[in-house]
Amino acid sequence: MKQTKHHMLRAVLLAGAAVLAFPLTAAAQDLKAAMIYVGPVGDAGWTYRHDVARQCIEEQGVETAYVETVPETPDVVNVQNDFLSQGYDMIFATAFGYQPFTQQVAQANPDKHFFGITPTIAPADNILNFYGKLWDGRYLTGLVAGAMTESNKIGFVAAQPIPTVIAGLNAFTLGARAVNPDVTVEVVWTLSWYDPAAEKQAATALVEGGADVIAQHQDTPSAVIGAAEKGAWAIGSESDMTAFAPERVLTGTVWDWCPFYSKAVEMVRDGSFAPGEFYGGLDDGTVSLAPLNAAVPADVATQVKDAQAAIIAGELDYWAGPIVSNDGNEVVAAGATLGISDINGMNWLVEGVSGSLPN
Repeated sequence: MKQTKHHMLRAVLLAGAAVLAFPLTAAAQDLKAAMIYVGPVGDAGWTYRHDVARQCIEEQGVETAYVETVPETPDVVNVQNDFLSQGYDMIFATAFGYQPFTQQVAQANPDKHFFGITPTIAPADNILNFYGKLWDGRYLTGLVAGAMTESNKIGFVAAQPIPTVIAGLNAFTLGARAVNPDVTVEVVWTLSWYDPAAEKQAATALVEGGADVIAQHQDTPSAVIGAAEKGAWAIGSESDMTAFAPERVLTGTVWDWCPFYSKAVEMVRDGSFAPGEFYGGLDDGTVSLAPLNAAVPADVATQVKDAQAAIIAGELDYWAGPIVSNDGNEVVAAGATLGISDINGMNWLVEGVSGSLPN
């Protein structure tokens, strides 16, 4: 990991995991923020993007530290308590499954500030949960996938069947079928955020089953690599994954957490912190798209650009009914639409998805 010259890297052992801390000059040590990551910073995806944001606030005078690869188990309590014992004021718990454990620690430490991942299932007065409308980006990548497939079979490698992942898969499918009604999207669930071997294997199997475009909601580029090795198109997730298969990556969704992390620091510093939820999106750059592959036709690129502008302006609502689930039930009636609370409770797959939700 790249460090500026004034940083002294030290490694200590915390709750059985490696913790990396980055001390700053004494004048800058007004706040200390700790990050708890569900995967390694080298995943080139979700955790990597959060670590980029950590470095952003470090440059703003916040002392930071992190622990990698912390499972979504009660171990989270021990890790957070250890950070608090070292004087950390802010804790970013960057996995949805950390919430119940973060709530426990937050309630016992009302003078500290905690930031978790929505949707909120375990609130507290000193927790602000955050996420972005990733489904909007997924819809746009679906437009690309639907235009580029020749087999009309698209694969999607999905991690955990939580509402935000389900919403992204559904939005992607709605986008693909908006430009190509004959498309089907076959989903494979790995039931893990970080399992490179399983992700690559799933992508390979989907291509062998006839899919010629592979999308994903996973924390590594392994599905991209697997698709490319089989000659299929790929769509990345979490970060720009073009470098892992430059000729085969069509585009992908990209997170930018620097503005939110900076705002979180500002809120703690000036006393404006308030609990609740934050959702960024295409409008503020929390969610964006990786560059389009040169192979994407100009008219498709224009369609994507226009759709993005329409979503931001509130002129395109792809959640507007009627929408039918893949088991034939009307889940959004004509004249109705879905809001954040509906998305946060999503437990159905849209028509066009081939597959089911794991129990």
